[in-house]
Amino acid sequence: MPCLNLSTNVSLEGVDTSSVLSEATRSVANIIGKPEAYVMIVLKGSIPIAFGGTEQPAAYGELVSIGGLNPDTNKKLSAAIATILETKLSVPKNRFFLKFYDSKASYFYPLKTI
Repeated sequence: MPCLNLSTNVSLEGVDTSSVLSEATRSVANIIGKPEAYVMIVLKGSIPIAFGGTEQPAAYGELVSIGGLNPDTNKKLSAAIATILETKLSVPKNRFFLKFYDSKASYFYPLKTI
């Protein structure tokens, strides 16, 4: 299950977060090649972030996936997410950083109910 955590110093008040979430879900699923039903997106706004010594609009993201990541895919994901952040949140593409984690399935355990 790919999970993309995005944090930005931009306020999400008045932002159509549903469109950000749906576009990010679609992009991650299409680029990694996993069903949208397995993609999770977490979006946090108004997080104190300084990038390059300024607090102008910026964002940081971490994408965790069980397989499906490689240098070419990561480049495509970075470009797609940067475009979404720029068009939806006015975060310039050069003020965004995305970290990738390609995990093994053994690190994740299903939840059991008691």
